[in-house]
Parts: sequence; structure tokens; C-alpha cells
Amino acid sequence: MAIISGQKTVTAAGTAVQLATSRQVASALMVKALNGNTGLVYVGQVSGDVSSANGVPLAAGESVVFSFVGNLAEVWVDSAVNAEGVAWLMLDI
Repeated sequence: MAIISGQKTVTAAGTAVQLATSRQVASALMVKALNGNTGLVYVGQVSGDVSSANGVPLAAGESVVFSFVGNLAEVWVDSAVNAEGVAWLMLDI
């Protein structure tokens, strides 16, 4: 068992990005807004359509835990400010 982590930033606010192109998730996944963010980030599983209208809003330092995801490619992130993002953490079982 190992802890796997990473970060993802949104280059252009309003353009959702995947956490990764493909990575199986065998445990719960924690996604946390980066502490340096000045605006909200939005997290969800809406196939590239995550936005302020349907994503979970996270302010700097806030987090959300998904009990089951399946694959990091299924998790999308958008931001209100260019170049802001999230860190993620999971167990690799």
C-alpha cells in the first residue's frame, strides 16, 4: 500500500480539466483547494462540464472526499481564477 498524491491547476478559468488522463482509484480520494488560491475552485464528475453551476465549490484550504471514483480521469476541476487548482491524495492498494 502506498500514498499517491498530485496537484492540478486550471490554466484558463472556465475551462474544466481532468485530475489525470488515467489512473485507477482503489480507495477514497481527497481533493483539496490549494492554500494559495484567491478564488473558488469547483470539483465534480460531470465529464468536462464542471463549473460554478454544478461543481462542489472549494475555497482555499477546503477539501472534499469522494468515497468511490473509479478513475482520476472521471474527476474534473474548474476555477474562478486562472492558474489556480487543487491537490489530491489517495491510497494505492
